[in-house]
Amino acid sequence: MTDSREETAMEQPEGKELREYPVLPVTETLLFPHMVIPLVISEPGLIKLVEEAIAGDRTIVVVGVREEEGKREFYEIGTAGLILRMARTAEESIRLIIQGISRVRIREVLSHEPYIRAKAEILEDIVERDLETEALMSNVRNQFVRILDLSPQMPSELKTLAANIDDPGVLADMVVSNVNITLAERQEILETLEVKKRLEKTLHILTRQVEILELGQKIQAQVRDQMEKSQREYYLREQLRVIQKELGEAEAAEIEELKKKIEEADLPDQVRKEAERELRRLSRMHPSSAEYTVVRNYLDWLLDLPWRKSTEDRLDLKEAQAILDADHYDLEKVKNRILEHLAVRKLKPDTKGPILCFVGPPGVGKTSLGRSIARAMGRKFLRISLGGVRDEAEIRGHRRTYVGAMPGRIIQGLRRVGVNNPVFMLDEIDKLGADFRGDPASALLEVLDPEQNATFSDHYLEIEFDLSQVMFIATANVLDTIPGPLLDRMEVIEIPGYTEEDKLHIAKRYLIPRQLEAHGLTTKNLRFTNGALTHIIRQYTREAGLRNLERQIAAICRAVAKEVALGEADSVTIRVNDLDRYLGPPKYLPEVAERTKIPGVAVGLAWTPFGGEILFVEATRMKGQRRLILTGKLGEVMRESAEAALSYIRSKASELGIPEDFFDHHDIHIHVPAGAIPKDGPSAGITILVALVSLLTDRTVRHDVAMTGEITLRGLILPVGGIKEKVLAALRAGIKEVILPKRNQKDLEEIPKEAREKIKFHLVSRVEEALAIIFPRRRRRKKSN
Repeated sequence: MTDSREETAMEQPEGKELREYPVLPVTETLLFPHMVIPLVISEPGLIKLVEEAIAGDRTIVVVGVREEEGKREFYEIGTAGLILRMARTAEESIRLIIQGISRVRIREVLSHEPYIRAKAEILEDIVERDLETEALMSNVRNQFVRILDLSPQMPSELKTLAANIDDPGVLADMVVSNVNITLAERQEILETLEVKKRLEKTLHILTRQVEILELGQKIQAQVRDQMEKSQREYYLREQLRVIQKELGEAEAAEIEELKKKIEEADLPDQVRKEAERELRRLSRMHPSSAEYTVVRNYLDWLLDLPWRKSTEDRLDLKEAQAILDADHYDLEKVKNRILEHLAVRKLKPDTKGPILCFVGPPGVGKTSLGRSIARAMGRKFLRISLGGVRDEAEIRGHRRTYVGAMPGRIIQGLRRVGVNNPVFMLDEIDKLGADFRGDPASALLEVLDPEQNATFSDHYLEIEFDLSQVMFIATANVLDTIPGPLLDRMEVIEIPGYTEEDKLHIAKRYLIPRQLEAHGLTTKNLRFTNGALTHIIRQYTREAGLRNLERQIAAICRAVAKEVALGEADSVTIRVNDLDRYLGPPKYLPEVAERTKIPGVAVGLAWTPFGGEILFVEATRMKGQRRLILTGKLGEVMRESAEAALSYIRSKASELGIPEDFFDHHDIHIHVPAGAIPKDGPSAGITILVALVSLLTDRTVRHDVAMTGEITLRGLILPVGGIKEKVLAALRAGIKEVILPKRNQKDLEEIPKEAREKIKFHLVSRVEEALAIIFPRRRRRKKSN
């Protein structure tokens, strides 16, 4: 029977019978004879193909598509199939169930639109049924069963199906259609008409698939075993740890680990001996005792501190100068001091670190200057705030006898920074407190003494730590609240407030670029004119520092950022006329001339921790009986200055042109505005006296003159402090002339050059000289008489 089929197939030439078929190209799977596959069709042309086939005899040809040199072409050999079922889906596509009938070869393509139609001939298998074929079939079945065993996701019914197929060609087709191989491999099996060769190729494919699956299963088993081993080891270690803890043997490993750390650490001899002594104590303790934890923490601190770790100083003076100039405008005195220290370090590397104290009003850049110094020297920067610290233990630490004891902030900071020579900033040293817990300012005496801090002892460590390589920088707003012994240990560098011109330069060079970057803007989006910046400085801020100026610039940046984000503007230039829209009405208006239009008002200069301020003193008279009324929250010293001024005027009444009996029938009221702010000090004495003379002689005070100085009953004008801050305040207020005590002449050298050029200074030693300057015309007429 087999021979007759072969004979018939050989006698029938190819192409004897051609039939026209609609052709359905596929890319992901192939249809084999006698097999059933599902397909989903969504292309309109193919949908029409299916519809017309359903209307006819339901027969179509399914062929695979290949890509060659970027072109899509279909294979010549495909499979004629019968559409068993068709169903439409909601996505405007159709689902098909197709059963393969026979292999076909496409001989001629008739059309491409709306779908492919071609003439094809039916191909018959070339079967040679012998012992070799049977052996091949057996091997194919065995390998296919092995694949099914290694692939749990494949249906087990395929084993029965493979065992019941007797036709060798059908067996090869069924097996190949159910294994995971490429379309090209499937096509190769489809094109093999000789069944024996088809079985050989199928067996080769199955053998390779079995090897891949067995290797994958082996890898998976190894990974699973490794995970199970890791989990098992974890559980065993946990059990061992619990058992060792119960037997008291867990600390042995910890002791050995600590011993190794001590040996490897670069510790000074004294520290090493103390660490080894504490380790011996620890080895004799039970881990559950409270003392065990205390000693363990102590050893951790000893091992973590930078006893000998330090950074190398950058001794290139030109580079350090460039860094300081890039970070801060002016401040030449501070920069020169740092460069001097670096020069000394270069010539004498073992020199001790300086202890500086930056004193100045808020916002002038004291803290940021410390960061720049660290960057210029190539050192790490460390900052702690001492504001409100009242406990001595914050500096020296707690003794280990206390629960939760820790070292002080100095040692904690060095551990955190990891080196023993950082730039260490002690911020707000003037705001240290003192109460029953001790005096932290006294504890700082050892820290800030170059002769003592090489052997600084923390209560917790009880071992000397060398602080001599640390560069300490303290900051303060005032010096009065710093104890004398502590102040004596520091080199005080005063950082004055900025002039209007300084603020303009700083705003353009530092503040505006920083705020533009912070708000996501560029110089193309926002620009400030010099006039607008000057207007902001004069009428929206009145400070020695820069914080409020930066806040106003930030407010404008926020508003412009909103406009840019909304697409309302792309480029904005801020001019003087625009400030009302962005910042509201001006907060500070020139008022000196307005307030001194009437007699009894004089302009003084006062010093505050926030810089200098102008001070108005107002006086008025009323009927009464020699009373002196003082208001404005004045301190005791300022009250005494007012009484001294009135006594001097009464003693000189005739010379000043005041009736002798005037004081018998009048009360005098002196008031200093801004009544909610406490005011004290003797420097307002000359201002109070001038206000009284103005009132009692009915003469107005020059609005462009301000003054400061303490007076005596003999009419002397004594020197006062804060000259630099007071002169800068006068400059900000538009004052043209300033009256100062003659003995303050030396303080003029500290005043910025810009202020000295814009303000005329009158140095006087007696009240008469000051009155001659303030009331020139009346005094000259008095002399002519």
